[in-house]
Amino acid sequence: MSGEQSVPGGPGDGSPAGPGTVRPGGRTARTRAAALRAAEDALIEAGFDALDLADIARRADIGKTTVYRRWGTPAALVADLLLDMAEQSLPRTETGTLDGDLRANAGLVHKTLTDPRSGALFKAVITAAACDADAAAALHRFYATRIAEWAPCVDQAIARGEVPQGTDASEVIRAVSAPLYYRFLVSGDPLDAAAADRAARAAGAAARAGAYAASYDHP
Repeated sequence: MSGEQSVPGGPGDGSPAGPGTVRPGGRTARTRAAALRAAEDALIEAGFDALDLADIARRADIGKTTVYRRWGTPAALVADLLLDMAEQSLPRTETGTLDGDLRANAGLVHKTLTDPRSGALFKAVITAAACDADAAAALHRFYATRIAEWAPCVDQAIARGEVPQGTDASEVIRAVSAPLYYRFLVSGDPLDAAAADRAARAAGAAARAGAYAASYDHP
């Protein structure tokens, strides 16, 4: 994902906490970690349609009652998994130039999507989001979090004068990952390092040309 932030809609932002969104410690934290790892394994093996809470309890060696009480539905478990993925994801890389930062972002997206485990997991959660509103909301929060993590590299480029004032930082970051996800999910074209580098260079060139800049008045 655009890289891989606090998550909008998660605990602490004033929104109601849904199933699986409390961040506990101790035994409860270990139970959550085991269930989420089991959910990852199940999603990778068989996809969202086959995700079953009783099976998750068996895989994680925890009580079915605990799993049903904490998450309630497979979609709620996927939502909590996405929250955990956002919390555990890598911070952005700062290279000192916009092109360098965007290449780092594209490289992380490429690595994530081409890794056999994480690539299969992302396909599964994207499938879940396509058929369940709660899973979709969780996926949207995940991507909003990742974009928010990387957008400051564009803000820093604005401050250095690399791109015009008024450039929409989030749109630049989206422009890096969008062609990579297209290859990953739609076209089947090779998703290689060259494609990642090309996506980063294209987004940087468009940003410098003002393609993502809102209209503004010059002083």
